[in-house]
Amino acid sequence: MAEPLQLSLGRQIRPLPQHVAIIMDGNGRWAKQRGLPRLAGHRAGTANIRRVIEVFAEHEVKYLTLYAFSTENWGRPKNEVRGLLRILGGVIDRETDNLRKNGVQLRHLGRLDDLSPRLQRAVQRAIELTKDNTRITVSVAFNYGSRDEIVNAVRQIVRDGVSPPAIDEELINGYLYTSGLPDPDLIIRTAGEVRLSNFLLWQAAYSEYYSTPTYWPDFEEGEIQRALLAYSQRQRRFGALHPREPS
Repeated sequence: MAEPLQLSLGRQIRPLPQHVAIIMDGNGRWAKQRGLPRLAGHRAGTANIRRVIEVFAEHEVKYLTLYAFSTENWGRPKNEVRGLLRILGGVIDRETDNLRKNGVQLRHLGRLDDLSPRLQRAVQRAIELTKDNTRITVSVAFNYGSRDEIVNAVRQIVRDGVSPPAIDEELINGYLYTSGLPDPDLIIRTAGEVRLSNFLLWQAAYSEYYSTPTYWPDFEEGEIQRALLAYSQRQRRFGALHPREPS
């Protein structure tokens, strides 16, 4: 594993992203490399979440979105899905008070109605207990799919009787699960893949992308520093020319 960069990010790297989104990939491959069952990889990946949140909070990133379970993941083997849901419930029970004390506000992106009543209550409790925190907002995309999100938004717009001339980007943004959040500046994917996998398709229109071969359980401070450094070296044009470029 590469050595961590010796940087004081808050002082030396500019600009930093306001909102980072992460596709947490590679738990199963991490476990396979070690001769462990896949659920052991998911447990290791879940244990890494607290550390990652703290690093981003220390570097004054205000919004962090984690892709934990997609609407397509229900197609995985039933034992793995049940295990993932148990792990999620356990993490919420263990970590909510600690996150509340450390200034973390939790949000959920996705459908709650497919989860068990107990898990729904645990998620809602975590959201309620942390709603006034302002250090960093962590959105967990669980049972989330971006196409499903957009379809749901359109259906709700129709149900609300909005006239076609009134529909614009701002209105649609208000109907998405991410309503109230800024679009992600940087999207990181671990485990070497370079696709979005139905994650924040609307919101990622002008995001910067960063892929690392590191599996999610091993994604630590040095890897975060490399991603933030790469972001700081990008020129974001949002479809226009950079001021120093010839027209």
